[in-house]
Amino acid sequence: MSELDAAAQKRTADRRGQQGGNEAPFPDRRKAPRPPLAEIRRGGTLRLMPPVVVSGVVRVVEFLLIVLLGLAIYLSYVEYEGDRTHLFYLVAIFVAALGYMMIADVFGLYKVPSFNTFVPSFTRVVIAWTIVMAGLMSIAFFSKISADFSRVWIATWYVSGLGVLFVERLLVSVMARQWLKEGRLYRRAVIVGGGPEAENLIKALEASADADIRIVGVFDDRGADRVAPIIAGYPKLGNINELVEYARTSRLDLLIVTLPITAEQRLLHLLKKLQVLPVDIRLSVHGSPLRFRPRTYSYIGNVPFIDLTDKPIANWDVVKKWLFDKIVAFFAVVALAPVMALIAIAVKLDSKGPVLFKQKRLGFNNETIGVLKFRSMYVEGESPDGLEQVTRDDPRVTRVGRILRRTSLDELPQFFNVLKGDLSLVGPRPHALQSKAADKLYHDAVDGYFARHRVKPGVTGWAQINGWRGETDTAEKIERRVEHDLYYIENWSVMFDLYILLMTPLALVRGENAY
Repeated sequence: MSELDAAAQKRTADRRGQQGGNEAPFPDRRKAPRPPLAEIRRGGTLRLMPPVVVSGVVRVVEFLLIVLLGLAIYLSYVEYEGDRTHLFYLVAIFVAALGYMMIADVFGLYKVPSFNTFVPSFTRVVIAWTIVMAGLMSIAFFSKISADFSRVWIATWYVSGLGVLFVERLLVSVMARQWLKEGRLYRRAVIVGGGPEAENLIKALEASADADIRIVGVFDDRGADRVAPIIAGYPKLGNINELVEYARTSRLDLLIVTLPITAEQRLLHLLKKLQVLPVDIRLSVHGSPLRFRPRTYSYIGNVPFIDLTDKPIANWDVVKKWLFDKIVAFFAVVALAPVMALIAIAVKLDSKGPVLFKQKRLGFNNETIGVLKFRSMYVEGESPDGLEQVTRDDPRVTRVGRILRRTSLDELPQFFNVLKGDLSLVGPRPHALQSKAADKLYHDAVDGYFARHRVKPGVTGWAQINGWRGETDTAEKIERRVEHDLYYIENWSVMFDLYILLMTPLALVRGENAY
């Protein structure tokens, strides 16, 4: 646990009293326990479960359960009496499933609070399912087609549907309670800027019925003479520089800035520091006399904000990219297994040492990851921290290694990094810890360098297919690479990833700057 986390935990315990380390997101309103901060560190396995994704999965699961149950009962009990009757049943099943989803949505059954409260939510499930079946029978009666439907099928589907939904909602409730306990269903937020503005904002968020955040604390550059150590019951954890470090050692999802919207220079200075973090940044307009068009605002509960920056890849985009990575990487490993086996034999026969080389590099949000490569250098010449870059005709590179590096075949083991979750297929290439350009570390050579770490690094990337790969002996080379990386982050899509993957072999054939 970092010193900041430890301090936050101690101050929180002092403020809330002895609660065994648990705390509601807003103590006057919620009873969901808050886990110790160490349990939700980014380096662990616990991640935010975006409510929109959880809700979407529950919708799909319930739709499929209703449809499959109706079809199963129909196929096992009702005799086939022709295409017309068959069509009636199929239409009825899908209409009922869609109708249930619509009514459940109106009843709020796909919101996080309903997942956590089983008895009230299942009561609404029973009402929704009953309305659907009653509506289905009414439509059949007034359409004069009720004789075409089996009453046993309807009754069995209704009763068994309640049973299946009961089990499903019970499981959802159990999982939701566990995720709430772990802090995975609420966004962890910090307030940037103290004083009366922050205190009034926190009170407004506490009074909001649908705020999906947990406030960790407050960060402000001003000293104790201007900002109290406790603001509206939450501790001041440090200044803005400490906030950046805190966000890199603890999971944060949202930064809420309370500076006045008219303080342009202060906002620009603040954003320059914070835009390197992979978080949403919102500007509070609570209490501001300025008013904009309604579509200008986003809301946390019923409190308005202006969006300053968003996570580059969030919610369903995370799911799409995850699926794309895992599926393509799996088939790539299978297809390239014979090639990798031959390369492994060649590396072993060419020089003494292991087949694979593992190098520490900077990954998502500056996390240190171990990236795999086929060994292309003599063991005594390896540079684990990347301090000594490979140059043209470098004597440390083996004969086989020259071929591997020029064609980038040495990077094929990184598909295993993708399956493990350290890398994505496409993204900014991960750099070694001590990589330099013109005798300067990358982050010293390029202003805003760490902004490229707002997404997971990739096996290939937009910079690489545009020729910006290999040695960075000048500051311009790393500047151009970072420019391309940031362009990729701001314009990401699955189709963009696919295009980069398809163009990568052509870039490898050119073999520019790789030796």
